[in-house]
Amino acid sequence: MKLAKSLFLGSVAGLAASAGVQAADLPVAKAAAVEYVRVCSTYGAGFFYIPGTETCLRVAGRVRAEYQYLEPQAREDASIGFLARGRVQLDARTATAYGLLRAFVRMEMDRRSGVYGTGISSNIAQAYIQFGGLTAGRTTSFFTNGDIPNENWGTVRFYDYPDVNLLAYTFSFGNGFSATLSLEEGSFATNELTREVINPVTGLPVTLAGGQRLPDLVGNVKYSGTWGSAQLSGALHQSRSNAIVGGEYVDSELGWAVSGMFNVNLPMLAEGDALWLAATYADGALGYLGFDPDVAVGSVSGTVFDAYIGPDGEIETGRGWSLAAGLNHYWTPTIRQSLFGSYARVEYGTAAPSADFTEWRVGSNLIWSPVSGLDIGVEALYSNLNPRGILGEDDDDAWEGRLRIQRDF
Repeated sequence: MKLAKSLFLGSVAGLAASAGVQAADLPVAKAAAVEYVRVCSTYGAGFFYIPGTETCLRVAGRVRAEYQYLEPQAREDASIGFLARGRVQLDARTATAYGLLRAFVRMEMDRRSGVYGTGISSNIAQAYIQFGGLTAGRTTSFFTNGDIPNENWGTVRFYDYPDVNLLAYTFSFGNGFSATLSLEEGSFATNELTREVINPVTGLPVTLAGGQRLPDLVGNVKYSGTWGSAQLSGALHQSRSNAIVGGEYVDSELGWAVSGMFNVNLPMLAEGDALWLAATYADGALGYLGFDPDVAVGSVSGTVFDAYIGPDGEIETGRGWSLAAGLNHYWTPTIRQSLFGSYARVEYGTAAPSADFTEWRVGSNLIWSPVSGLDIGVEALYSNLNPRGILGEDDDDAWEGRLRIQRDF
């Protein structure tokens, strides 16, 4: 019995040794090397190299919950509103022999009700390519100064970072100086070119606007330094009509706008403190004053239009100017406050005095940031609209308040 057991164990050991030798003789496939994601510190925090490339990518986003109160004027008016907004953005950058190659995409989605309007929307807020000094796609208009630390949530009257489709080139001169020329779709007030012709069905003036033939030409000269920034901007905007006077179409008119915007850092008050100011004048290009194009406060409302057809059958342009300013102050590293306001005046001359108005707005907000990337704040805004040219109609004012909870990542 012991002999049989020994023979069995010996046979098993022999087979195992033989199998081990044969296995050692076979080629062994090597495990694929693991390519770990590398941090890209060249362009700031949050960037990493896309595996297998020299392109750095940053994935970011935002979630905003906002609640608004707006003083109602009639029983059927809503006085509260709810807004939920989501943002996802991708920023890809590659260093090349010709300069930075960048592709940027920002998607916005929101759900709203009440005073915000009812509905669901999603859109590509920004999508552009930068290659050296070239910028092509949809991004913030170069008429505005993107360095202004504007913290207001309501609308004060200046060209408040609108996104437009454009084709631009920026010349960098060094030491913080640059200049940009840009062809833009424009932020039109409206080309509501009307005559004293009334539609018998609607009772409204007949619109005689012609199609655009030229993009807006926008240019700026800018300086950015450690103390802040300053920018001088200009824009040309075409107004066209399809009205026929004397057997011929009315000639088009070229409107224009100029603006000066600057901000100054105030670290002597507190770290992060800043003051900003924007002043704009427009003639036939009132969209650059910051109107969209409707204006309404309380029971008074109207439409801001670039031009109209006067009694002589020629295009007459509207004129206006606006001043806006703000001050940001950090009471503590986590609590900050912003004070802001604006004044705007629009005139249409003796041919259309009924559209003249002045508007001023003033407000403040208080924001608590308990952790990095999270803002919890409240804002109050007072506005007044005075329809100076409308006989028998007084000015009106209104209050609105907002609560906002926002997470950026």
